[in-house]
Amino acid sequence: MTTTQAVPLIPRDVLFGNPAYAALGISPDGTRLRYLAPDEGVMNVWVGPVDAPAEARPVTRDRGRGIRACGFCHDDRTLFYLRDKDGDESWRLYLVDLDSGLERCVTPFEGVQARVLAHNRWHPDTMLVGLNRDRRDLHDVYRLDLPTGELTKIAENPGYLTWEIDTDLRVRGGTAMNPDGSKTIHLAGPDGETAPWLEVPREDVMGTHIAGHSRDGATFYLLSSVGANATRLFAVDAATGTRTLLAADPVYDVKQVELDPETRVPQAVVLGKDREERVFLDEGHAKAVEQLRAELALLGVDGEISLDRSDRSGRRWAVTVMASDLPVSFYTFDRLDGGLRFVFDHQPGLGGYRLARMEPFAFTARDGVEVHGYVTWPAGVARRDLPAVVNVHGGPWARNSWCFDEEAQWLANRGYACVQVNFRGSAGYGKEFLNLGAKQWGRAMQSDLLDAVGHLAAGGAIDPARVAIMGCSYGGYAALAGAAFTPRAFRCAVDLCGPSNLLTLLDGGPAYRRPLMSFMYANVGDPETERDLLWERSPLSRVDDIAIPVLVAQGANDVRVPREEAEQIVAALRAKGLPHEYLLFEDEGHGLGRPENRERYYAAVERFLAEHLA
Repeated sequence: MTTTQAVPLIPRDVLFGNPAYAALGISPDGTRLRYLAPDEGVMNVWVGPVDAPAEARPVTRDRGRGIRACGFCHDDRTLFYLRDKDGDESWRLYLVDLDSGLERCVTPFEGVQARVLAHNRWHPDTMLVGLNRDRRDLHDVYRLDLPTGELTKIAENPGYLTWEIDTDLRVRGGTAMNPDGSKTIHLAGPDGETAPWLEVPREDVMGTHIAGHSRDGATFYLLSSVGANATRLFAVDAATGTRTLLAADPVYDVKQVELDPETRVPQAVVLGKDREERVFLDEGHAKAVEQLRAELALLGVDGEISLDRSDRSGRRWAVTVMASDLPVSFYTFDRLDGGLRFVFDHQPGLGGYRLARMEPFAFTARDGVEVHGYVTWPAGVARRDLPAVVNVHGGPWARNSWCFDEEAQWLANRGYACVQVNFRGSAGYGKEFLNLGAKQWGRAMQSDLLDAVGHLAAGGAIDPARVAIMGCSYGGYAALAGAAFTPRAFRCAVDLCGPSNLLTLLDGGPAYRRPLMSFMYANVGDPETERDLLWERSPLSRVDDIAIPVLVAQGANDVRVPREEAEQIVAALRAKGLPHEYLLFEDEGHGLGRPENRERYYAAVERFLAEHLA
């Protein structure tokens, strides 16, 4: 227990405004560095010499919601980025000539979504792009010639959710969802004909996919939970189909594979435990990472590391370090001389404030299942009878991880314990735990949140009479479900972009999400055969039981959880005279991208929480 001390409030614009820097990367020729940073208040791409980051200048001129996805091309003169319109996810692909400054949109098609499928060092002038130009529900494969911008369709989609492409940019097959929620991986055989290669049962769908192809084409790498609890990594002989197990854990999934940039052979895997754990498959890579960690340790930095190894020479890495109680930091690492060079923190303005540390915890749910999560405690405050906010992650087939989390820091800084639960159905803990969430929206997935509160309250750390629930996307659904199904468990609820009616959720959305519907039906419920179940699990069905204040926020252009989901519950709350607030953001989609909208939202939530949890 700590003694009570005054902790300065972190301004919201420091936490939720645009980061000063993000997404550091090094060009394939090793001469340039790029990152995202504000230009006239909007996130844009900046490029400069790799040894002189201060000389970087903006090379894009977005004045909308800002750029979030970008990268160097392998022709050593082009940069690409994706941009949509006010959050509608109709991504268009843009190219910028770094020598001339010329910018062009190469997918200027109204209502069409572009996806970058493949681009590599062996084909520097070519990129493969997925476009739903001819059929809105399926993305065909187009070859993009970078010098001319010419697009040529090279593969028509037979029903694949994802494509399989090797290092020579040959389309080798794809993955199709089946009506029962299982999936089939199709691959081309020696004769070039594509045929079903692996039938993946429903319970293994999330944990099974091809992770890459070796450069020589003799081997590809399969992540699979078939025949085991947790996702394992296999090398598969492309000619014979023979599998060799490379890495496995009995409980935790392999969440990431680090491939050698030149040979495309796995060098390490990352397991998502309470803290990430690397399992090395290559001695040279292990020594390099150990050297990097030793350099970071000399600086007193302990965090999860992410590596960008785009430099073709293999000499320089761009390194992102994420600790729970420090700003995200970016470095370049020179493998030849072992030099680690600090480039910048994502938000230098945080340097003058005391940040809180995220701590793992675990508990046993009411049915005996072990559930993990994290608590970020207010700094300088005794851990006794604290107000708390259960901050529910989206997905729901995702998870919270140990990292810098601006919402957790904000809540802890305002005096709340931020509770983040990896409830059943969350990813990373093996398929048994993941599949315990099947058709448990509003039921066991929800009761895990309640049991987390009970666990923390039993020790006296939090006050069970002063607990709020909030979240975005699925987290928004969980907040509405908390208000509707267990209104006595929470004092108030905050929903951002959360579904209120599972029937209309499953009936809506853009055409290109239709191939996902069999997965959704298998894991949420089938409107044809389980209509009553879906309605019972919908917070809208129990609006009369809501007895706590609810704040609803929504992006008008959201294609994942359409605006109707917010306005149905708001209309019902209004009709019943129930206490609520509604924030509609006309220029946003799924989540909030513009800093002025984030400021408006978090200011409202801060006032709302203070009023009801004081």
